[in-house]
Amino acid sequence: MTKELFDRVQEVLVEKGRRRSRQQKHHWAFQGLVSCGHCGCALTGEIKKGRYIYYHCTGHKGKCPEKYVREEEMADQFGEALRAIKLDREVLSWIVTALKGSHKDEKRYHNEMIANLQKQYGRLQDRLDAMYVDKLDGRIAQEFFDRKSEEWRKEQADILQKIEKHENANHIYLEEGGRILELAQHAVILYEKQDMPEKRRLLNFVFSNSFWKDARLIPVYRKPFDLLAVTNLAYQREMALSPTKEGLFDMWCRRPDSNRHRLSPGGF
Repeated sequence: MTKELFDRVQEVLVEKGRRRSRQQKHHWAFQGLVSCGHCGCALTGEIKKGRYIYYHCTGHKGKCPEKYVREEEMADQFGEALRAIKLDREVLSWIVTALKGSHKDEKRYHNEMIANLQKQYGRLQDRLDAMYVDKLDGRIAQEFFDRKSEEWRKEQADILQKIEKHENANHIYLEEGGRILELAQHAVILYEKQDMPEKRRLLNFVFSNSFWKDARLIPVYRKPFDLLAVTNLAYQREMALSPTKEGLFDMWCRRPDSNRHRLSPGGF
């Protein structure tokens, strides 16, 4: 997960209960978030009886069988979709454990990359120092020295930027993953406290272009929330068949390398 994504999570979390009034008179909360599951056209809002907001398929591809739906009904079903990423306490504990384990691998990776980049930087500096001596001794021309030194110093600047990125990734790795899990656990509460414009902001962060078909929402989650939803569903099914801690352990340890990668912020 990038620093930009982390900052966006932070913004959503700190704006609990904040209300905004700068919306246009008819700014449909869910327009652009949902497409028709029958024909793929967009759903658009419309006010009926001067007060009720309904959504319907635009019908750009012809007559569509999908009926009108009240905004409140769509809002309720989005709330249910948010509940799907709120993890059971036990499975949340296992995810945190996996995240901490993957942090060791991630930290090792970034440290190795930093060490390699530092070696590259050092080799370039050795070239610059040797070339400067050659210039003083008259073995190379000033023009050649200026051209090559500019080229190598640009390479060094690029290397320093890469080192900084790896260092930053090392420093906020666990915090990034923790913020994502925190948002997932509190998403429903945040959603219920907000007015429609703020609901949209939260939904746009968690969901991609979802679908509405036969009066039901078909949610499409953004990464990493898609993984959390699948994980939660798999856990519930696993516990229904084998309600023991051993079953939970097996579920997470079947393919540890794969799970560890996907649960890490880098895998997000």
